[in-house]
Amino acid sequence: MALWIVLALMTGAAVLAVLWPLSGTSAAPSSEVGSDVPFYRNQLAEIDRDQARGTLAAAEAEAARIESSRRLLRASAEAPSTVDATSEPALRRRRTASALALSIVPITGLAIYGGLGSPQLPAQPVSARVAAAPTAPTLPKEVASALARIEEHLAANAGDARGWDVLAPIYLRAGRFDDAARAYAQARKSGGDTVERLLGEGEARVSAAEGVVEDDSRALFKRTLELDASMPAARYYLTLAAEQQGDGEAARAGYRALLADAKPDAPWVSLVRSRLARLEGQPSPSAGLPPHSVTPDIAAMVSGLDDRLAANGGSEAEWSRLVRSFVVLGRRDDALHRLAQARDGLKSDTAALERLDRLASELGLRAEVAGR
Repeated sequence: MALWIVLALMTGAAVLAVLWPLSGTSAAPSSEVGSDVPFYRNQLAEIDRDQARGTLAAAEAEAARIESSRRLLRASAEAPSTVDATSEPALRRRRTASALALSIVPITGLAIYGGLGSPQLPAQPVSARVAAAPTAPTLPKEVASALARIEEHLAANAGDARGWDVLAPIYLRAGRFDDAARAYAQARKSGGDTVERLLGEGEARVSAAEGVVEDDSRALFKRTLELDASMPAARYYLTLAAEQQGDGEAARAGYRALLADAKPDAPWVSLVRSRLARLEGQPSPSAGLPPHSVTPDIAAMVSGLDDRLAANGGSEAEWSRLVRSFVVLGRRDDALHRLAQARDGLKSDTAALERLDRLASELGLRAEVAGR
């Protein structure tokens, strides 16, 4: 309601600015403006004053008065004619302009808002948007200060691989996944590939993609296994990629191999067992969102996005994010349904449909979409 009051006041101010020059009544501009008429009238008055003071004889005054009057008549005839602004035609024109201003300004504003705005959307107070927005973890003051010093050092010494090794994990813990991926990549560029750098960059990219193992991440995990074939994390992510692509047989084999090689007290065993149980159709305590668990906050965020898109539609990026989230949460049927909704809502955008098809292929949903 407050917004509409502000908009109404702004509209009133705009109309007032248009009407103000037309509202007052002013005297008609004199035809003497820009001519010699005032000069000759003053000259006649001066002649009368000189004669009254006795400085000018009567005969001389009369001759001067005749000459000035003659010039005054000629100047008056040559002066441009003007239209009286207070005449009836002029008043009608001003009133017409006022009526048009009163109607066209607000009507034009409403028409533009109706075409470019979204009047059908419900109100979204700032407090609600701030509360719903995901926030990155807040770093302690000491850590933030140290982070600033490291960033300043690396800005001047981009080839310091050890500095990037220190900075990248801090970015990762702070939820700055894209920055973490770039920091790990810079460390690899400056100091070469290591298991830690490859695995760190891969995990950062998976987190940035909201749990989806994309092509660039798979390449990093494969390179990790070239350096250390037993690295469980890299094997897990490649197995997860197979599951997300719909290759259940390869995923089951990968999870079984991980469990066979794992120590009984390994912290990731329960997660692998959970995913394997789900693939085999057995009760599973959690689908898991590697390497992070499915927290209530994550579930609420996905649910909120789903409700909003179902009610009002959304952009290609929003639909893609929702489909990815459902795949990561193991809700493939929901992902397929939302993908169909996205295609229906964006059916007039050929480029968007092509990108959605690529997304379906990347997530292993293409065959299931074709089978429906």
